[in-house]
Amino acid sequence: MQKISTPIVDHTSARILIVDDEPANLKLLEKMLNRQGYENLTLIEDPREVMPAYERGVPDIILLDLNMPHLDGFAVLDLLKEKSGKALPPVLVLTAQQGHEHRLRALENGARDYLTKPFDRAEMLARVRNLIEAQLFQKYMRDQNDVLEQMVRERTRALRATRLQIVRRLGRAAEFRDNETGFHILRMSHTSVLLARALGWDDDRCELLLHASPMHDVGKIGIPDQVLLKPGKLDPEEWEIMKSHVAIGAHILEGDDSALLTLAREIVLSHHEKWDGSGYPNGLIGDAIPLSGRIVALSDVFDALTSERPYKRAWTVEAALEHIHEQSGKHFDPVLVGHFMQLLPQVLAIRTRFAEP
Repeated sequence: MQKISTPIVDHTSARILIVDDEPANLKLLEKMLNRQGYENLTLIEDPREVMPAYERGVPDIILLDLNMPHLDGFAVLDLLKEKSGKALPPVLVLTAQQGHEHRLRALENGARDYLTKPFDRAEMLARVRNLIEAQLFQKYMRDQNDVLEQMVRERTRALRATRLQIVRRLGRAAEFRDNETGFHILRMSHTSVLLARALGWDDDRCELLLHASPMHDVGKIGIPDQVLLKPGKLDPEEWEIMKSHVAIGAHILEGDDSALLTLAREIVLSHHEKWDGSGYPNGLIGDAIPLSGRIVALSDVFDALTSERPYKRAWTVEAALEHIHEQSGKHFDPVLVGHFMQLLPQVLAIRTRFAEP
């Protein structure tokens, strides 16, 4: 495992905000810090100027007096905490107040350290340096985390895109085995999403349906050509072989608990069920059929009927709609049929958008 090296922190580049109502104290602190190489200093005599200065540029450390006119150090701390929350930079209180209650109150209000005047120069500089180095290292780690999170997001997007490409091609492979085209998949899946939105599905579920529905007949990959491509009516034995594509598809998609493949497997197992219980593989009735399967069944049948294939002519839209009306409550969920009819202009727009070349 690669080790993360500790960065070299240039503490002298830190931005230091010093707040004290005594000009002599400000000058003394400035001189002491300058001698240690600190040049990026902001000196504030009037505590009312702290917040405007803070908003112009967040410092890496704040040296704060307590006993000041207009706003004492505690009030300044409250304003800083309100503005920054947990991102408050370290505050070193430098004050003549030596009482335990003042020290405790300052530390409880967000100060990181507390030093009483007159203070030892070397001790003050050591505390400043320690606080700055800790703050700069935390900033470095936050920046690194941001970079890593962005890398993870980009990698996740790439993996998701790759997965979707594989899923789409898997669905198209099944369609090509059945003399279908990729345009059938597009029309059927977009029509399914149209119906799902009408039923109140949110964007995430609709996107899953868009990518899962193309795999509805993936099991046809395992059906022999003499059955799958037979131009005439299948005999009972051949029909049983054809119906096995549902179990084959479910087997192909099992073993993955992702939302996408879970939904795809649900569709595979349910889109040949019929509202009246005469479908397969389980003879489910009505609402016992997963809604995803009911949606895909209606979208798939409409597009299959209105599409030309080597073994059949395309039905007219009117004839297909008449069939759907007739099968409402038999093959299809009657509520879905109602939505389908209301959405017919959008369905036909999808049909035009993804027309066969």
